[in-house]
Amino acid sequence: MRTILLVSSLLITATGFAQPLTHDERERALSELHAGRKLLLDAVAGLSEAQWNFKPAPDRWSVAEVAEHITLAEDFLFNASQQILTSPATPEKKAEVQGKDELVLTKTLDRSRKGTAPEPLVPSHKWASHQEMIEQYKKSRDRAISYVASTQDELRSHFYKHPAFDLLDAYQWLLFMAVHSERHILQLKEVKADPNFPKM
Repeated sequence: MRTILLVSSLLITATGFAQPLTHDERERALSELHAGRKLLLDAVAGLSEAQWNFKPAPDRWSVAEVAEHITLAEDFLFNASQQILTSPATPEKKAEVQGKDELVLTKTLDRSRKGTAPEPLVPSHKWASHQEMIEQYKKSRDRAISYVASTQDELRSHFYKHPAFDLLDAYQWLLFMAVHSERHILQLKEVKADPNFPKM
């Protein structure tokens, strides 16, 4: 009897430290990931070569460059979230990131706050065609969706600093990845709204 109680106690203790995402957390992340995927694919559907490559100004990105930045960031940010999980779990830090889910989801979309892309995410015409690039984006985003849908990883107990939000847990890094694409889809729409954007 004592053995059974001891095992039960250990299981409860372990569960307290190694908790998978809640249903609501999983659904929130999946909703953001699916929404961003649809927004990008809709935004670039049917564009001509001239529309893809139009630049509103020499120092601004074209639709193609914005889309490439989004595509490059997918694997970069997903891999970063996975790397965070290789660090020791420190659940005692959870209080430091309390409430940051909403902060990440709202402030990332604030286009009044500009930033500079890190070198690995600067567009360089890496893909031979726009279609090839979009296929890579879909592959990367679908990998993230599949991961979030099924993972039992302890995302809420692993942490790493973000340049804009300071400490985030691995789940919040995935939220950032999801809305990062939405932020730049807004940028892409700004390009398409330019009065000189080609009609076809």
